[in-house]
Amino acid sequence: MADIKTPPGTAAEATGPAGPRPGRAAPAASLRRTRARATAGSGRMAALLVSPTLLVLSIVVLYPTVMALKESLYGTKGLDPKTGFIRTTEPFVGLTNYGDVFGAGGDRFWNAFWNTTFFTVVTVGLETLIGVAMALIMHKAFRGRALVRAGILVPWAVPTAISALLWRWIFNSNGIANAVVGHQILWTTEGFHAKVAVIIAEVWKTAPFIGLLVLAGLQVIPKEVYEAARIDGASALGQFWHITLPLVKPALLVAVLFRCLDALRMFDLPYILVGAQKNSVETLSMLAQNEASNVRFGPASAYAVLLFLYVFLIALAFVRLLGADLVGGGAASGSEGRNRRRRITALRRAEVTA
Repeated sequence: MADIKTPPGTAAEATGPAGPRPGRAAPAASLRRTRARATAGSGRMAALLVSPTLLVLSIVVLYPTVMALKESLYGTKGLDPKTGFIRTTEPFVGLTNYGDVFGAGGDRFWNAFWNTTFFTVVTVGLETLIGVAMALIMHKAFRGRALVRAGILVPWAVPTAISALLWRWIFNSNGIANAVVGHQILWTTEGFHAKVAVIIAEVWKTAPFIGLLVLAGLQVIPKEVYEAARIDGASALGQFWHITLPLVKPALLVAVLFRCLDALRMFDLPYILVGAQKNSVETLSMLAQNEASNVRFGPASAYAVLLFLYVFLIALAFVRLLGADLVGGGAASGSEGRNRRRRITALRRAEVTA
């Protein structure tokens, strides 16, 4: 057989007939140590850059949460049954405030809980539909588009308190709403109509927010994609369902997540529009505020902690179920994502061995 010459520097020359030559592992080990030092340095720099944000979050989020959790373990001062005098300090009651939620006195809490959930589901659903429609309108090129965009975004710029006062005037007994429906409805009193008033005002106020985020997602879609779809004979509905909706899905999911978290903490709009201590529209935030205003800080803190856990669980479930889509990596899920990770690992090993 003819001798096969191996070019210098190749893997065959490095290994040779008797296996790897001594001293060839040194460059690979040195490369690994260099990369480890670079990674450690990047980690320290990242921690240094993130530390101010973590400090601010600890002050404005972590500390109040811990204090609310501590306060929820105490009851109201009231009368001391042993002495008959008013207590000077709040008594330690442990988990009694949380246990009362599941007892006979928890009816008001569960009413506020279901009101909060109902408002969140209905308002976010309507805002998503209307917001997507707004984004499609604002994305079209037509005369006067800037004016239309400004008109759509005005409700989002109006402060919530001002918006609530505006809708309270609209839903007055002699207001525009009754003139439109042709009936005398007391919108701001107890009943399902009070819920309808809150939903209308909330959707009008925050639907442009979803529209704005979806519009940002629409503007990054290449026009060539739609041109190719039109050449293939896709209808307008088909283009929306198979092109627009999948490509704006990450932005839409982020907008829906933000709106869910905001709606779960709804307070100022129903408080100003309808009023406090209205069973029809009382939310968990309103209940906690009412307890605190009546100097029942223990139950108020317990309600606030439960609301915090509710919001946290919703956000966690949302991110765990749709986390890949939130970062735009939904296409890399499943076997494709595993194959991609294997390819990256193989490339890194090849770099180390080279």
